[in-house]
Amino acid sequence: MTVPDQRLLLMHAHPDDESIGNGATMAKYVAEGRGVTLVISNAGERGEVLVPELEHLAWDRDDTLGEHRRGELEEAMKALGVTDHRFLGGFGTYSDSGMEWHPDGHAIAGSDSPDNAFSKADLTEAADKLVEIIREVRPQVLVTYDQFGGYGHPDHIQAHRVAMYASQLAGVPSYKLDLGEPWVISKIYWSAMSWSAMREGMRLMREAGHESPFGDIDLDGPPPFFAVEDDAIAAQIDGTDYFDQKIAALHAHATQIAADGPFFSMANAQGGSAFAIESYRLAVGTKGPVGPGGFEEDLFAGL
Repeated sequence: MTVPDQRLLLMHAHPDDESIGNGATMAKYVAEGRGVTLVISNAGERGEVLVPELEHLAWDRDDTLGEHRRGELEEAMKALGVTDHRFLGGFGTYSDSGMEWHPDGHAIAGSDSPDNAFSKADLTEAADKLVEIIREVRPQVLVTYDQFGGYGHPDHIQAHRVAMYASQLAGVPSYKLDLGEPWVISKIYWSAMSWSAMREGMRLMREAGHESPFGDIDLDGPPPFFAVEDDAIAAQIDGTDYFDQKIAALHAHATQIAADGPFFSMANAQGGSAFAIESYRLAVGTKGPVGPGGFEEDLFAGL
């Protein structure tokens, strides 16, 4: 099998996170013949179920949501064209940690998370599982969350920690050679939400009389904790031509994203011209050449 010259590795927490944040980027790179490998930490067993007829899948009822979301992920990856997608350590190694909301509006760990919750995982043990994947795939670029996991979910934060630590360990020449030949990742990006794009989308929704998925945010104030100003963004990938594939992937995650909910309303309001443009902060590596907007237009820019 021919190995693509350029290879992207993404570390995410649960099925659906990848399509929301990076669906257009993944579809674009697959179409261009670049390697795309997705690693998911757990199956999201304790996530919400937004489809009434599937509520019985929940962990406190039939407890079969994880297997169902595994199937949703497979369908989403078919929509994006991604053939290499894995669960860290294998399906079922780690469990969803659950989530509760802090009074300040961000997520925190569930009070009854299971013993094998991903957020409780030993950092080095979890990182070693990713080191092995890094040394196998040998990606030049890694994408994960920022240090707060976007909105505070404990599994997102742990995914950030595991990805950042594993990327360091993977490149150490003397570290656990049984995990593969050392490999140094050239560039690491953190997925970002552009405050300017989000603000424009919310304005369009309000003008159309739709409910925002982000609540009643002051559009003239500072960005909320889960968004960043454009000067913090290094790269923006234009996946406009892959908007329909991203939407199809989001629809595949039916238990997590309501088809008639505000999320899709925002996507329809913005259209491919905005919703399929995905933003990234550069955490490790050197920023490459930029386009007219001042952003890298390719995560492999400069490599």
